[in-house]
Amino acid sequence: MRKISDNTDVFENLPVPRAVLKMAVPTVISQLIVLIYNMADTFFLGRTGNNFMVGGVSLILPIFNISLSISGLAGIGGGALISRLLGQKRPEEARKVYSFCVYLGALTAALFSVGVLCFMRPLMHALGANDANYKYASSYAFFVIVCGGVPTVLSNTLANLIRSVGESKKAGFGITMGGVINIILDPIFMFVLLPDGMEVVGAGAATCISNCIACGYFILTLIRMRSSGGILRLVSPRDLPDRKSIFGIFAVGIPSSITTLLFDLDYMVIDKLMSGYVEVEEALAAIGIVLKVERLPLNVGIGICQGMMPIIAYNYSARNLKRLRETKRFSLMLGLGCAAVSIALYEIFAGPIMDFFIDNAATAALGTKFLRARVLATVMMFLCFFHVYLFNGFGKGGYALFLGVTRWAVFNIPMLFVLNHFFGMYGIVWSQLAADTLTVILSLVVYRIYERRALGPDGPEKAGPDGTGEAA
Repeated sequence: MRKISDNTDVFENLPVPRAVLKMAVPTVISQLIVLIYNMADTFFLGRTGNNFMVGGVSLILPIFNISLSISGLAGIGGGALISRLLGQKRPEEARKVYSFCVYLGALTAALFSVGVLCFMRPLMHALGANDANYKYASSYAFFVIVCGGVPTVLSNTLANLIRSVGESKKAGFGITMGGVINIILDPIFMFVLLPDGMEVVGAGAATCISNCIACGYFILTLIRMRSSGGILRLVSPRDLPDRKSIFGIFAVGIPSSITTLLFDLDYMVIDKLMSGYVEVEEALAAIGIVLKVERLPLNVGIGICQGMMPIIAYNYSARNLKRLRETKRFSLMLGLGCAAVSIALYEIFAGPIMDFFIDNAATAALGTKFLRARVLATVMMFLCFFHVYLFNGFGKGGYALFLGVTRWAVFNIPMLFVLNHFFGMYGIVWSQLAADTLTVILSLVVYRIYERRALGPDGPEKAGPDGTGEAA
């Protein structure tokens, strides 16, 4: 079996379109399966016609995404650095980075799960839970976040680390397998094994079990990789990577996590503002479904970016400017094409999509209007993530952090309050398009300035020992 450390074809030799597709397609598929299994809970709960169940579970989406942001701290920060270290031909340091990231991911996930358990009630109420849906929100959070937090975070962390050495297919298969198992277990737990009224508990238990199985797959896969001589082998926690490598992990991982946290804060604000309207249960259930459905094209775009990032990182450190730019150009065109197709399909089929998820005419009608407005932001949302992932690949977490914080804290969240004040709940829905348009303009300006300074005629910056790059 070929050693993982020798698996450089996808980074160096394959034609760029084939290389990007080889990395991106499994990632996109896994992203879609993750989305589908997240929506599966909403779909099956929607069959009950109980808005309190749908609304309660929808409130947990931001917390679940926060747990995924923890995986980004170690997975994206470490994965980008591993790819850059491989570009510098430093596999031993890459192995130490991998081990550090595994321990980091497990520890932070455990702390987060304990925190949610200890502060369950105030957290649920802060998210907008009321007396009618609190029991559903807290039950779902207990199984998915408290019991399933560590395997969920570890699965996503390990997937990013495996992808960083060019094994996107293995990473995608593990995430996909967990999602498929969850979809199969959902109706069994909700409608067969548990009595009426326990559907939320069944959905949460199915999600927890499926994530544990996926985590087990990744552990077994890494054991097989280790036996074949690959670089992804655990070393002692005392055998730390260089201080500059640790800095390189956090330089990208922390901005990635903060950006995701702000993304989720935006969702929390949406839920909170929606809960202030008379049609509170219909509005909460409708926006809960829309926020999940709109992630389909967004997850496709994120999958393309995640597949692109290791190639960008490797060639940035290897100083192969021509291949870096070809990868950027092809990935950009691919993502924009997928976004345009998604907008057209959602505008046409918004009504049937909402009817599919909720057996409540008033909620479906409201959600149809919400979805047709929100989906128009798809192109802008992709461009926002695209530039952040480019800077993550370069190891320039400061730029990524600036764009992420500006997007959510300066544009998106204030825009929610402003448009809600002037236009009501429909202003909330239109805020994404308005804010992301401003973010894209800023992103293009920032990238153009960086490109002229660091990626000019003389090639990329000189890569430092941590793989993050130093000004030449």
